[in-house]
Amino acid sequence: MRELYILNYLFVIASLVYGCKQNEDKPKATNSNKPNIVFILADDLGAHDLSYAGSDYYETPYIDTIAREGVHFTQGYAAAQVCSPSRASLMTGQYTARHGVTDWIGAATGEKWGEYYNTKVLPPDYEHALKEEDITIAEAFKAGGYRTFFAGKWHLGDEPYSPENNGFEINKGGWEVGSPKGGYYAPWNNPKLDYKYNGENLTKRLALETADFITENKDQPFFAFLSFYAVHGPIETTEAKWEKYRNKAEQKGIKDSGYDMERILPIRNVQDNPIYAGLVESMDDAVGVVLNRLKELGLDDNTIIVFTSDNGGVASGDAFSTSNFPLRGGKGYQWEGGIREPYLIKAPMYKDAPSVIEYPVSGIDFYPTLLDFAGVDKPKNQYLDGLSLVPLFEGKSLDERALFWHYPHYGNQGGEPVSMIRKGDWKLIHYYEDGHDELYNLKHDVGEKENVVAQNMEVARQLKKELENNLEETGAAVPVSNSKYNNSKAIELYETRKNQMLPNLEKQRKKILSKDFNPQNNWFDSKSTKD
Repeated sequence: MRELYILNYLFVIASLVYGCKQNEDKPKATNSNKPNIVFILADDLGAHDLSYAGSDYYETPYIDTIAREGVHFTQGYAAAQVCSPSRASLMTGQYTARHGVTDWIGAATGEKWGEYYNTKVLPPDYEHALKEEDITIAEAFKAGGYRTFFAGKWHLGDEPYSPENNGFEINKGGWEVGSPKGGYYAPWNNPKLDYKYNGENLTKRLALETADFITENKDQPFFAFLSFYAVHGPIETTEAKWEKYRNKAEQKGIKDSGYDMERILPIRNVQDNPIYAGLVESMDDAVGVVLNRLKELGLDDNTIIVFTSDNGGVASGDAFSTSNFPLRGGKGYQWEGGIREPYLIKAPMYKDAPSVIEYPVSGIDFYPTLLDFAGVDKPKNQYLDGLSLVPLFEGKSLDERALFWHYPHYGNQGGEPVSMIRKGDWKLIHYYEDGHDELYNLKHDVGEKENVVAQNMEVARQLKKELENNLEETGAAVPVSNSKYNNSKAIELYETRKNQMLPNLEKQRKKILSKDFNPQNNWFDSKSTKD
């Protein structure tokens, strides 16, 4: 413990010295007094997939800088446990039940889902794009005199529901799909962003496009939304990064087992995937491209930077990439691992803002918060579920409130159809398959190991009533029973996953960590994903 304190002390001293050197001879910003906004959104990045957040395997020095120089919200949440709903909430400032995009766009519903996957309930239909009447955060900034820019993953509707039709004047790479078609190294397949040469890195390219937009618009206020496809599958990296993290895993000691069995699927319990680690570092390198450009232009003192993710890290399903420990679950799951996120805001004009804030916040809060930072009026015809967090930067407090989630679908990663409420330290999960509830005290049980609903019936009753009122007020669609559900088939499938899938995953993990690992293509590819 003593060594840890010494290392932390040396880290702080080094940071101060580095900061002083960076401020010497820095050019004066020529922008107006309105602050610029750079919103950086990672895809499928877990709450503990960053160095500052406790990972001793992944290395993210540039994102750590945002955390060190800005405000770290320790209880930051995505508005949903999968991508499209969460992203729609960022764009609208609304809960998923209100804007209607409750599942990743492209997922099956109703009997089509139930017959194929043999589930107890049939998921309801959902909106497949942002509603035309909704005013996006980009449209609000554009109306407020800002230049607007989007780069990367959109996944919020096909034409005519593209970024260009939702307030973004420039779009580089945003279209209907949710993953990087063709992978992270050119040749990739993206009608909104052609590659320049074979082997070009998509993540870095998106950062360079963002940095160039900043350079071209340095003399006027801008709102730039950099939406990485990383670290979504397919999981790919370079040989050099794979080797670096393979060796690091070996130095740390490779565990005999890397998986446990969750309710439906195996789940990863250790961070030691060198392919994923390399992808995380590549994303961090790309963040550095943007941060360095802001410093070069002298804009960093007048630019608000946001960094967050759209849902939890992929611990089950897809590429089984990471572990969100001590949080339970991951992407697609109803537990904290599916919704707890990195949530960073660097607002350099607030010199006395606290460095760490424990107030629970959500993706719905960015919309009103950023508009308040910029002095831009909130649209009169846009209902906002989110809350401005600016008072917290001023040292003030905010009243306790409830946060809600509505996901009446099945996650590809093992999540179940649920609605949820968190208020204070309590979190209640309502399950649509059989109507039961789970209650957790997150202060004492962040890993959600003990359901204490039986010992706290009155707390559960009050939370359930508040949740039901919210679902009714937002017009939430709910699942219906599947009359064709076959319980024997479900038990058989679980046993197959436990007795065949789990051992195969362990073999694959050891193979990727072996010194003679030799993939059958030019880049290190694990698995593609469905969303």
